Formats: sequence, structure tokens, C-alpha cells
Amino acid sequence: MTSLHPMPGVPRDTTRRIGLLGGSFNPAHPGHRHISLEALKRLGLDEVWWLVSPQNPLKSGDGMEPLATRVARARQVAQHPRIRVDAPELALGTRYTLDTVRALRRVYPRARFVWLMGADILPQLVDWAGWRDLFAAIPIAAFARPGWGYAALASPAPRTFARFRLDAEQARNLASCEPPAWCFIPSRLDSHSATAIRAVRPRRPKAKGMTISDQNASTGGRVLPDRRKATDALLKLVRRSLEDDKAEDVVVIDLKGKSAFADYMVIASGRSNRQVVAIADHLAERLKADGQGYTPVEGKQGGDWVLVDAGDVVVHIFRPEPRAFYALEKMWALENEAAAKPVKKPRATKAAGKTAGTTKPPARRKKAS
Repeated sequence: MTSLHPMPGVPRDTTRRIGLLGGSFNPAHPGHRHISLEALKRLGLDEVWWLVSPQNPLKSGDGMEPLATRVARARQVAQHPRIRVDAPELALGTRYTLDTVRALRRVYPRARFVWLMGADILPQLVDWAGWRDLFAAIPIAAFARPGWGYAALASPAPRTFARFRLDAEQARNLASCEPPAWCFIPSRLDSHSATAIRAVRPRRPKAKGMTISDQNASTGGRVLPDRRKATDALLKLVRRSLEDDKAEDVVVIDLKGKSAFADYMVIASGRSNRQVVAIADHLAERLKADGQGYTPVEGKQGGDWVLVDAGDVVVHIFRPEPRAFYALEKMWALENEAAAKPVKKPRATKAAGKTAGTTKPPARRKKAS
């Protein structure tokens, strides 16, 4: 058995009923929380784990926030004692869902896992590596999503495993079923979408110091301003403000080439909630006085963790205890290690390579005692 512990605080011999909600969480939103709460109630689960993926194999890296940022924001959105947020694939060394599920079952052999998803994912399952083996590896619960209710059930994956479907009234038995077993949960719909949220985010131009394509700089053509100097000056202002307010343990993480929304992440600590809020307020005031305009500040109500979004520089200010809990610096170190490792596709059975029309799923097994 692997010596890694992908979910800190969870005993290896746990017998809990656990829902797994995986994805990029770019960003996490109330829709994720809605599905999790519905799963806790409708499936009779003890916990839901949000498995934040370092990089979804089916999605482009363009516009992908850094993993540490996505994990930290997901924890803010979750805000529930029975929802755990982490990125276990970094410790497990996996990338594909099937591999992650198999690895978690090896580490926690007595846990009863259920894979959670929105019904909008059902039509996409045939694009997942080893999707038939996934049905054979873990019970699956699909929750109704706007525009993707019963219509999603007509897609190839649900049709292939139609005879293994439980009625919604039997949903509380799903975690105790031997796979393949799955259930469609009609529930109150939540319209939040990470894609829609990203669509309205302001994007920074990628080009820096480039000549406008249809003009010649040597003949007087206009040149886009080089923002690198402005960004460095902005970072210097941020660091000076934090120093003036006695912020502690200031760490600067270079995001250039890793994030489409910022060039630097700055992490700092204040000794109390009051100092954390004061550091954030003074920083926002100094940014405004420097001509940076309105600067969004999030988290002042609690004062445990305040985020100051200065555009090219994003600043996280914590009290020491929440900073240790969110461990953004550690998350970045793990992410960099994962980026250097080669990616292996999951091993699939012979059936996984055949078409849906030529392969019969295995016979239904009885529930686990």
C-alpha cells in the first residue's frame, strides 16, 4: 500500500460514506456546494470531498487559475464541516479520474465512495479515459443541472449502463452498492456555471511590448506599452505597504506563464483579525492613491483571510492559523513537482477499447453487506 496520505486528517481505516466531486473548480461556485449538500442529504453521505484537479486532461490550460488559488477559493466557497477540499492527485501522482478513484480505494479500502457529477457531464463521459472501467470501479450519482435533466440520460454512457441504474428513491443505498451502480437525482436546479463566471472575468492582454500587427514601429507605428515595468513597480508598492504595516512572513510567488490573471501572488500574515483587515485597507488606499483605481477586497468580514486583487499582483493576507491551514506555498511546491512528472494514461480493460454497441456491461452484483 502506498505511504502517501492524500487527504490529511482522514484515517486509512475509515468506513465513512464519502462523495467525491472532482473538477478544475476554476472557479468554485455555489453550484458545487449545492450538489454537495444535496448529496449529503439524498445519498446519506458522511462527507463530500472536493478533488481539485491540477489540470483537467480534457480542458485547455488557457485561463486556468493556479492550483493553490483554486483550492483556497474552493475552501472559502465550501464553508461546511462535512465538505473537505484538497488536491489529492498531487500526492497520488494521478491525473485521470479512473486512476484517482482506484488510488483512493487502495489508500482507504474500507471507505464507501460515490462519484458525484452534474448531469451535464453524462454526455461527456465517453470522452473520459477508461469511462467503462470507471462505472465498474465506483457507484456514480448524477444530479440534474439546468438544461441537462432527463435529456442527458439519452447519451451513450447512461444508455450503456441503463440496467444498472437505481431509482431516485433508492439513492440512499447507492454508497452500499457494488459497482456498476448509478443513480440520476432530480433536484432543485442551480444555474451557477464556472464557464459563465470565467466568461465575465476581465482578462489581461497577453502581449507585452508588442507592435500592433498592421503598423510598423520603425515608421512611427504605435507600440503597446511594456507592462513589465509597471507590474514590477506595482509589486514594489505592495511590498512597501506590507512592510510599513508590519506584515509578517511575506512570500512572493512568480505566476508569469502559469496564470492568465496575474503575474505575482503575494502571501503575508497579520497577528490578529484587526491587523489583517488594517493591512488590506491600507494597501487598497495606497493603490488608489497611486492611480490604480478601484481595488477589489474580499474577506474583510471575517478577517481570517483577506484577498486584495490589484490586477497583475494578487495579495493574500492571513492570520497565522488560517495561513497554515490553506498552505498556499506548499500547494505551489507540490504543483511544480507534479508539472515535472510525465503523465501516464490509465490502464483499461479490453472492454474499454470497444464501442458502446458491442460491449455488454458485467452482470449486476448484489449490494455489499
